[in-house]
Amino acid sequence: MAKICVYYVQFWTRVYQYFVGLFQGLQRFWSVTVKGLFVKKKEEEHIPPAESIFHKEKIVVLGNMLKDKSLAIQKRAQAAYRIGLLAFTGGPTAGKFAAEYMKEVTHLLQNHKMPPKLKVLLLQSVACWCYLNPVSQKRARHLQLIPLLIGFFDDRLESTIKSEINSHRLVKFWTCYVLSVMTCNNLSCMQELQDCSTLKYHLQVLASEDWSGWPENFAEVLYFLIGFHRD
Repeated sequence: MAKICVYYVQFWTRVYQYFVGLFQGLQRFWSVTVKGLFVKKKEEEHIPPAESIFHKEKIVVLGNMLKDKSLAIQKRAQAAYRIGLLAFTGGPTAGKFAAEYMKEVTHLLQNHKMPPKLKVLLLQSVACWCYLNPVSQKRARHLQLIPLLIGFFDDRLESTIKSEINSHRLVKFWTCYVLSVMTCNNLSCMQELQDCSTLKYHLQVLASEDWSGWPENFAEVLYFLIGFHRD
């Protein structure tokens, strides 16, 4: 009995330490990668200080660009990316404004012919929108984003060109990150992912890839969050 108690204490201590590490990793990633990109974009475009009314006005302008099918797909993807960043920097209120346009982001992600670079912009938009925002996470789930994102793991690339292989893999890396953001502290998302029959295999394969430059191996993070390590 004493051995069993020691085992459970050790197990839950490891779980606690892992979630602390995950939270810190997510914070580092946002501070260094995503927020760094946003600050750079602000400097380039001279965007004024972020206030609630500014976020709403800017999101509306970008939302109109996102919905404008006459614009090049690259312009629309960039608009989606910036909506996500505004949702992240503006907090829950800005996230609510951004939610109106996430259905369009979902439609764009369904375009299988879209270049990987633009898919990454859309994935970053979703990640920004959902980061530590349970309301946005719930909305994303209702938009059926989880099965859509999991479908990216099934995409196969016939090319042997290294740059194309790396771009294709980067989409899957960002998909792991987005799903980690959606799943952290969200039981409904965890349960939905647990029911995906091929996901465990895909995450095992991706976890063996080189994640240099990332603060965490987010295939492993997602694998742990879902609970596949207990199977």
